[in-house]
Amino acid sequence: MKAPVRIAVTGAAGQIGYSLLFRIAAGEMLGKDQPVILQLLELPLDKAQAALKGVMMELEDCAFPLLAGMQGGADPAAAFKDAQIAMLVGARPRGPGMERKDLLSGNAKIFIEQGKALDKAASRDVRVLVVGNPANTNAYIAMKSAPSLPSRNFTAMLRLDHNRALSQLAAKSGKPVGAIEKLIVWGNHSPTMYPDYRFATANGQPVKDIINDDNWNRTVFVPTVGKRGAAIIEARGLSSAASAANAAVDHVRDWMLGSGGHWVTMGVPSDGSYGIPKDVMYGVPVTTSNGEYTRVEGLPIDAFSRGKMDATLKELEEERAAIAGLLGK
Repeated sequence: MKAPVRIAVTGAAGQIGYSLLFRIAAGEMLGKDQPVILQLLELPLDKAQAALKGVMMELEDCAFPLLAGMQGGADPAAAFKDAQIAMLVGARPRGPGMERKDLLSGNAKIFIEQGKALDKAASRDVRVLVVGNPANTNAYIAMKSAPSLPSRNFTAMLRLDHNRALSQLAAKSGKPVGAIEKLIVWGNHSPTMYPDYRFATANGQPVKDIINDDNWNRTVFVPTVGKRGAAIIEARGLSSAASAANAAVDHVRDWMLGSGGHWVTMGVPSDGSYGIPKDVMYGVPVTTSNGEYTRVEGLPIDAFSRGKMDATLKELEEERAAIAGLLGK
């Protein structure tokens, strides 16, 4: 048997956490031959800790052969101790009447604390995925709060948007989801994101030629993907927990096990390419291998795409400015 991988999950008793943990323990993220140890974090509230205990009891009752150990509590340092993968799911949700600056400020405090705890306690090569919204800026905050860890190992989840865009393209083109390659979602995990299928193919044929409807792209596809989360909340009265958990599994699985040369979308700290300032946590196309990601470089950017990419960048820069004082800058 392989040595177990230590996986920290925050917000472990929440909706996404509940949808996520059983899939990790079943081997769907790191493989059916990879044991895992789950290190679970929840709020230091009696109700949250009781819910976490119940989730852990259910995990025990599944008798997963790959679940080599488990611990839970409210101390970030304990949850992140020697963690090789950290999935930061828990975040402060936006409440009624709450302004965006209040949401950013509240989450900044959480992710500064968690970034510092990762910096002190986690494996020096820990891979961090931020799921909790606003995911890109929360990932940026955690990265900046963990100066001794590699910046490139902090990522934000754009995979949910990528998967949503894939399903929309499949429905429009009549092609299977699995046949579509080279899709991109640029920018922020928010309604400003830009899903881009200019380079996408289905069984080698350009998706752009199959669909051949630029008006659909601009007026239906882009806004549908951007507002999909809100549409799900309106339809079921709850947020998209299962699809978010699925995207988190996809993100980490491809990061750690490789994408097989296929493009996937990850929110990563910019290296300055594509006109995105350095360190902005921005969705870009990557390929992955051996636990590392490599940007797909040199893609041409047309005027429509540039406008969309700049608009989502503007939102990210406004978010960074709003929390800059909390980071001591």
